[in-house]
Amino acid sequence: MKQYLIDTFRFNDWANKLTFEAMQRMPDDKESVNLFSHIIRAHDKWMRRIEEDPSEIEIKWFDTTYPVQELTARWDVSLNDWLKFLSGLENEELNEQIRFAPTPDEPEGINQLRDVALQLIYHSILHRAQICLRLSDQGLEPPHVDYIYYVQ
Repeated sequence: MKQYLIDTFRFNDWANKLTFEAMQRMPDDKESVNLFSHIIRAHDKWMRRIEEDPSEIEIKWFDTTYPVQELTARWDVSLNDWLKFLSGLENEELNEQIRFAPTPDEPEGINQLRDVALQLIYHSILHRAQICLRLSDQGLEPPHVDYIYYVQ
């Protein structure tokens, strides 16, 4: 499972970077930059929760849109934090549960580490799809970010 998650995070990196490249052609990228910022913040917030870092509560899901010129660097830092974390685990540790204090609009949480990691991947897929719809709405060809293209 550990290697599967690492490989899936690498796929996610590939797909996110292709999506970000396509966003550079958008005449109106405001919503897409906000969604991409949200993907990064979600990765960061979950990592802080796992680390039991009390500052995680300061990371809001949608409160800050990063400047477009910072997105790639911020994504790389977030991704590398996750790859380093996952690489340091044994497979059995992925079954460990983490508890987190919710924000007022969330239920109290207890999740296995592997489920948190998978949530981040699925969450990224959702928001990449939203960005790709915005690309299409603006008359631009969205990138082919399906997993099958990644593994070819």
